[in-house]
Amino acid sequence: MHQHQHLNTPTRQHMKNVAIIGGGIIGLSTAYYLRQAGHNVTIFDQGDLTDNCSSGNAGMIVPSHIIPLAAPGMISKGIRWMFNAQSPFYVKPRLNGKLIRWGWQFYKHATNEHVERAIPALKDISLLSKAMYQQMVKDNPFDFDYQERGLIMLYQTKETEHEEAETAYIANKNGIEAHILSPADVQKLEPDVNVTVRGGVYFPGDAHLTPQLLVKNLIAYLKRNNVTFHTHTPITNFSLNGTAIKSLHTAQEDKTFDEYIVATGAWSGIFSSALGLDLPLQGGKGYSFTLDNVAKNIRIPSILLEGRVAVTPMGKSLRFGGTMEINGIDRSINMNRVKGIVNTIPAYYPEMNVAMPQEGAIWRGLRPCSPDGLPYIGRSTKYKNLIIATGHSMMGLSLAPGTGKLVASLVNNESTDIPLAPFNPERYQ
Repeated sequence: MHQHQHLNTPTRQHMKNVAIIGGGIIGLSTAYYLRQAGHNVTIFDQGDLTDNCSSGNAGMIVPSHIIPLAAPGMISKGIRWMFNAQSPFYVKPRLNGKLIRWGWQFYKHATNEHVERAIPALKDISLLSKAMYQQMVKDNPFDFDYQERGLIMLYQTKETEHEEAETAYIANKNGIEAHILSPADVQKLEPDVNVTVRGGVYFPGDAHLTPQLLVKNLIAYLKRNNVTFHTHTPITNFSLNGTAIKSLHTAQEDKTFDEYIVATGAWSGIFSSALGLDLPLQGGKGYSFTLDNVAKNIRIPSILLEGRVAVTPMGKSLRFGGTMEINGIDRSINMNRVKGIVNTIPAYYPEMNVAMPQEGAIWRGLRPCSPDGLPYIGRSTKYKNLIIATGHSMMGLSLAPGTGKLVASLVNNESTDIPLAPFNPERYQ
């Protein structure tokens, strides 16, 4: 892997003016590495950066997640879950050409062959990204409460136990350490909280951080380092010049850049079709809520598998997040889905008395889901100065610095740390 470089000034001809469209964690991380390489960076966002998808997520860094969302078991589960509004994975049924096509591609990729191909790619980008977080901690440009305590996958049924034993086997076979735990082993790792489970799988290589702290401090750091932010500034159009983008248009002005990076999250499918690109993408809505001042907190982030609920300690707080609701870009809150999360908690933590949160206390975000579970990262062949960086589904925060580093390498015309072929943004053209 290339050695990390501090802010350096490239020679004049190598310095580029770069537009990043989208101020979520992928856009912000890309700006971080582009500034380190000495480029001029401008970020455009349609919102005000406070409500992006990563601020309220579970904050997990997960090299353990090497099996893509599109995997064989998901189809039978998905169909079973689809008709239950409280289930963990819910596709809102509607007659929509883009959704039907996305669903068909998801179905086609839910094979063992696809999983085999996806594992090395997800492992590569996850480990690169974790190494970048570790480097950030070392350089200490700002705090984000990074902790390496691992992750425990907790289960209560025989069926899930069997699935998780297989996942642990696949992980160990691919060099990601996994340990199968008895209920007593789990309890030993969580001395302060009573845990009721059939067992668990512990991934010591995973980590976590406080996402709202990362986002806030990263934005402040970029502003201090002369990154320009245009908030509440949707891009209305582009001027094209044959095989390149000439300029972008906002309601206020037209601006010309050397490179354009699309990191618009769940909106990327709609956004890129304005450029004549075909990027199958659906928003996968997730919810979270946070308990403050928890007297007896868990120590290690966990996933309550039967309910697909993520639980992350953040200082004295405890965040619960979950569900994947495939529904385009609808951002409304469905309290039934939140009820599914709340109902899961006491089954695993019998002494935790968690009340149904008020609607105002619930965070929700749209994760950009590609149909094969792999992100879109790479240069467009249609426009030579366009780079796509989106489609990370639940792993945007986990994969952000790795993605930012890869995009910076593309802008610098350097070879990338890992092969980008599996993430080709034009794989569905």
